[in-house]
Amino acid sequence: MTWLLPVSLFPLSGDKALDGYSKKKYVCKLLFIFLLGHDIDFGHMEAVNLLSSNKYTEKQIGYLFISVLVNSNSELIRLINNAIKNDLASRNPTFMCLALHCIANVGSREMAEAFASEIPRILVAGDTMDSVKQSAALCLLRLYKTSPDLVPMGEWTSRVVHLLNDQHMGVVTAAVSLIACLCKKNPDDFKTCVSLAVSRLSRIVSSASTDLQDYTYYFVPAPWLSVKLLRLLQCYPPPEDAAVKGRLVECLETILNKAQEPPKSKKVQHSNAKNAILFEAISLIIHYDSEPNLLVRACNQLGQFLQHRETNLRYLALESMCTLASSEFSHEAVKTHIETVINALKTERDVSVRQRAADLLYAMCDRTNAKQIVSEMLSYLETADYSIREEIVLKVAILAEKYAVDYSWYVDTILNLIRIAGDYVSEEVWYRVIQIVINRDDVQGYAAKTVFEALQAPACHENMVKVGGYILGEFGNLIAGDPRSSPLVQFNLLHSKFHLCSVSTRALLLSTYIKFINLFPETKGTIQEVLRSDSQIRNADVELQQRAVEYLKLSSIASTDVLATVLEEMPPFPERESSILAKLKKKKGPGAGSELDDGKKDPNSEINGGMEPSASTASTPSPSADLLGLRAAPATASGAPASAGNLLVDVFSDSPSAATGLVPGAEENFLSSGAAASVSEDPALPIAEADELLHKFVCKNNGVLFENQLLQIGVKSEFRQNLGRMYLFYGNKTSVQFQSFTPTVSYPGDLQSHILFVNKWAGEVLNIQTKAVEPLVEGGAQVQQVLNIECLSDFTEAPLINIKFRYGGTLQNLTLKLPITVNKFFQATEMQSQDFFQRWKQLSLPQQEAQKIFKANHPMDSEVTKAKLLGFGSALLDKVDPNPDNYVGAGIIQTKALQVGCLLRLEPNAQAQMYRLTLRTSKESVSKHLCELLSQQF
Repeated sequence: MTWLLPVSLFPLSGDKALDGYSKKKYVCKLLFIFLLGHDIDFGHMEAVNLLSSNKYTEKQIGYLFISVLVNSNSELIRLINNAIKNDLASRNPTFMCLALHCIANVGSREMAEAFASEIPRILVAGDTMDSVKQSAALCLLRLYKTSPDLVPMGEWTSRVVHLLNDQHMGVVTAAVSLIACLCKKNPDDFKTCVSLAVSRLSRIVSSASTDLQDYTYYFVPAPWLSVKLLRLLQCYPPPEDAAVKGRLVECLETILNKAQEPPKSKKVQHSNAKNAILFEAISLIIHYDSEPNLLVRACNQLGQFLQHRETNLRYLALESMCTLASSEFSHEAVKTHIETVINALKTERDVSVRQRAADLLYAMCDRTNAKQIVSEMLSYLETADYSIREEIVLKVAILAEKYAVDYSWYVDTILNLIRIAGDYVSEEVWYRVIQIVINRDDVQGYAAKTVFEALQAPACHENMVKVGGYILGEFGNLIAGDPRSSPLVQFNLLHSKFHLCSVSTRALLLSTYIKFINLFPETKGTIQEVLRSDSQIRNADVELQQRAVEYLKLSSIASTDVLATVLEEMPPFPERESSILAKLKKKKGPGAGSELDDGKKDPNSEINGGMEPSASTASTPSPSADLLGLRAAPATASGAPASAGNLLVDVFSDSPSAATGLVPGAEENFLSSGAAASVSEDPALPIAEADELLHKFVCKNNGVLFENQLLQIGVKSEFRQNLGRMYLFYGNKTSVQFQSFTPTVSYPGDLQSHILFVNKWAGEVLNIQTKAVEPLVEGGAQVQQVLNIECLSDFTEAPLINIKFRYGGTLQNLTLKLPITVNKFFQATEMQSQDFFQRWKQLSLPQQEAQKIFKANHPMDSEVTKAKLLGFGSALLDKVDPNPDNYVGAGIIQTKALQVGCLLRLEPNAQAQMYRLTLRTSKESVSKHLCELLSQQF
């Protein structure tokens, strides 16, 4: 349908003698038409002409039109920029503010390129009006958020800090927002803001509501500025200056005291403003974690909110107390509120508040109250909301294991868990109970007896059958002396559940049956009849059929000794972190580390480690699709794609089924990363945090490489000698389709000339094959890219990957560094003390050694240090260094051209919180690069 313009708009194109008022009127009409949803492709020049008017109303309409309709590719952008520059250069504060507002509203990269260097000068100029300073600070904040690389850091950074002392509160508020954003990337440049922020906060907190009348909100002086100052202080550690720290503590005490005062108004706005400052102050107290008195007072204040009639306050109180529970100073104070929290778990109407109550119970749990908390959580589990049952199951399983003094109580708890919420008990949970039972001789008989009794229930969950089948297959002989649990009774009990179970559980039970033949020879005939039946040896499922045939043949032809050897008892599992704890950390997401830290509150607690026993299927996922890839996806039979309900595979899994392997001869199917490019724009420079993201993968191979609001990139990789394979998982976190999705791998800098784009590309140091990716990525979907890597020679620069795609018509251009560093091709080498020192002396030339002395950036934990050195790739050599606190390692960098022997020695000084790292290799560049890489990990 053709939309007809009203006659009153035609003068725009025909009459050149329009006055300013008429232009303003017609431009307003065009804006209105645009707001009705119609495209406007004329009248832009008239709007630009309005910018040169000296009348405020005309200039305002011109800027409004440009902010809404003109895009950065417009032919008029140069005229617009000139008009903006003229207004910025004028001494008229109103016109300057209009220009700054326009820059901020458009906020494009082109605007940042044109004005990012000009705005800081206006901001810190001594003769700039207060209103202009306020607008300049917010405009600069907008440009920094959109294009941080274009905002130059210079001498203005030290001067902008002094805006915190400005007399105009609006300028101070805008400056705090700007500094809080800038200091996250450049904390050292703005560290002088701490003392000024404390000074300004002190003046606000100690002032009466009448002192700051223009900035008092319902009897609360400057609440927004107070909150911003408190958040700014959370970007830095506690002040080192005793006077500044004392003044800050006094401020925080005053805020806590004011929270106890009777309200000056009954309106909700008053309480909201007052509580906003209070909760931000408590967040700062928790962040510092160094003032026991303040931490206890904060805990008591939050305890009062636990019974407040306002739901939001109860929620916030529970959330803050979860963090307080992890502090050694306030943990005991938090525990005094256990009854109130348990009551909240049972009676709260809002499910989100109940979930926070469960989180707090988990956080406050220790050896003194573990049985009470676990009992209450089990009791609540029977009526809990379905959305939080899985999380509560994980928490109960972790607490039961962590604080189990009597492991029979642990077994009872897990079996109760399976009975109450079997559908929500993931395989990690029942894997874990089996690990612990196998690793502890004192609980094996009790576990066999208890699980046997649990299986006698008429309705028995399938997870209970799995646990029962596994434990009775291993330790059923420990209860076979009782006629009520004789071998035949055990077999009949398990087999009565067989036909009701899934294929994976039946496969496990068949393995139990063959174990029974070894444990109880008298059951051999009965079990062979079952294995020989048509329902087994001719089963439609290949796995069940194969097991039945092989187990039947094994039981028929193998001697007793052979059978005992093949079916011997499972050996103890090696100690490692609980897989349940790892799953809960992943489920809670980033930022939950302190709350879920399993060693912070009780250093004496023991976690029994072990690898998961083999099972025929992977863990059952949550019903909702996990876009962030933090839960395991089910393995598919032959590397088939995951179902629509599980869009992202688990890039953290150690299981090979998490990624599809490459078949021989697939090289012909690989496409050049350059040839696949469908977007003509040049690749962007690596993002500012590219090096930081790369360093996180120096000592690990799996994890999330990058994540923003649109895209998540996960990595799973493996390396052997000079070869490697990397899987990149690109997840679309939005509901909108990505178009022209093109990942391109390249070398940085001068090495670009060595790349050959012929089905694969190779440089002088790395040869990388990349597989093409589908150009369309649906909303909520995930695609996988496989990289085959060959190390030809040692290198110092990581390859780059550029990802381009269109989201909502807008080009997204992102460049990262691939986590491929030379240490990935490390082959660990075991050496005796004599061999090590002999080799150490041979590598004694100055150019073969690299040494660095540096301050520890993380707590000096022995186990963490060992894990990082092993993750780095070297072997850890025991009893080589005369000082037992030192770490010594050895390995060989495997490349196609040559092998580089490497020896390392790490000397920690706990008292000075320093390290000395020494690396000796047969090649100078390798020594220096490895030393630099490894030193950044501690």
